[in-house]
Amino acid sequence: MQQIDVVIVGAGMGGLCAAIRVRESGVRSLLILERSREVGGTWRDNVYPGCACDVPSHMYSLSFAPNTQWSRPYPQQPEIQDYLLRVTEQYALRPLIRFNSDVQAMRWLPEGDCWQIELEGMAPLLARHVILATGPLNKPAIPDIPGVNTFGGESFHSGHWRHDVDLKGKRIAVVGTGASAIQFVPEIAPLAADVHVFQRTAAWVVPRFDNPYGALRRWAYRRVPGLQRMSRWRVYWFNEWIGMAFMGSKRMQRMLMHLADHHLRRQVDDPATRQALTPDFNPGCKRLLISNTWFPTLQRSNVKLVTQAVAAIAPTGVVGADGTLYPCDVIVWGTGFKATEFVAPMRIYGEPTATGRPELGEIWRSHPAATRLGITVAGFPNLFMLVGPNTGLGHNSIIFMIECQVHYILQALQSLRRRGQQALRLRPEVQQDDYALNQRKMKGTVWASGCKSWYQNADGRIDTLWPGYTWEYWLKTRRFQVADYL
Repeated sequence: MQQIDVVIVGAGMGGLCAAIRVRESGVRSLLILERSREVGGTWRDNVYPGCACDVPSHMYSLSFAPNTQWSRPYPQQPEIQDYLLRVTEQYALRPLIRFNSDVQAMRWLPEGDCWQIELEGMAPLLARHVILATGPLNKPAIPDIPGVNTFGGESFHSGHWRHDVDLKGKRIAVVGTGASAIQFVPEIAPLAADVHVFQRTAAWVVPRFDNPYGALRRWAYRRVPGLQRMSRWRVYWFNEWIGMAFMGSKRMQRMLMHLADHHLRRQVDDPATRQALTPDFNPGCKRLLISNTWFPTLQRSNVKLVTQAVAAIAPTGVVGADGTLYPCDVIVWGTGFKATEFVAPMRIYGEPTATGRPELGEIWRSHPAATRLGITVAGFPNLFMLVGPNTGLGHNSIIFMIECQVHYILQALQSLRRRGQQALRLRPEVQQDDYALNQRKMKGTVWASGCKSWYQNADGRIDTLWPGYTWEYWLKTRRFQVADYL
């Protein structure tokens, strides 16, 4: 059976970053397993109309491979995917990638100090080390609503957009008003006969300062040394400053609330509509949204905001909580992703114990998603994660976190080589202390201020987000602590 030193699962932003850095560190036995036919991850898969990033473009590229071709402050999906394709070619990564390789399960083999990787329809592989770069936003969440399978028209999630479905002149029901919906609803509304938008809770929306870059600015970013990097750091520290609101600063929360309220009042004249679009929670408790077109779209003559939950799906339409049937031809689910299912549907079996062989997804369904810095897990040797538990963000670029994690992983691999060890095992007590610290810090953040959000699991714990500033995470990942491991 073929054995590889480092296997990376996923060829999105994280997987590509890890591959580049791991190879630069001297590792030659390296393979990327990608379940699809192309690189890109979430930016390959999410192709709904209007899809764009809500992180400013100069912070949304790898620090060692800046994108000098951004056309605007907030990049759109095609630009980001083009960037990832260019990075793949620039660093000659394609020979390392095995496409159409869907990892079904992984099992730690104590006798060989390696992972056995089971692939759909392929022979298994052996890997000394595995880096999971599958990302948190790849499993669409469709609510378990009565009658959901009885609808007679077309129905699809925004993450699996059906471009073959002609929306022109159709009656469309949109369920959900999150980060995806506020982008695609303004794009489809002009095409549709009518659109009913089902809003369970209102969201805080702030302006999107997104005027395209002029020719002179684009030339300067390409040609003037250091200019784009200066802009990157300006954006970074501005976002960290805004992050004070997420970390519990009442003053900063009031500032965001004032900005969002001014944006709403400037775009919506009708007091009743404004009331329906005003949240009853602190800004940031649910995801803060950025849009200039959302409120105007909701006031179009062919768009109706339905401020109630969906009770059921009928063959001919959507039934609201008050029993009203809203007939439609198409249902679009803008209901987000299963962000708390970090590794599912993949099954990862760790070291055997006295009670059996633990499976990581099952552990995290019934217990806290405890880790060391969201990267390593006790009982799962030589397994590393990118954007693992408690490393998601609400205020800055996840790419910054990914690069911190890759740096930490490289130090771990180098430490193993220096010490001549075959396996890296996290001490359980370190994991417990790390999780306890995160949960204590989380209590002081806006995310724990009382709202119900997709950041939380079924028990109300927040195992998805980093409860601090990204510079704090940078400091924690700068030096690999050998004493944390057996």
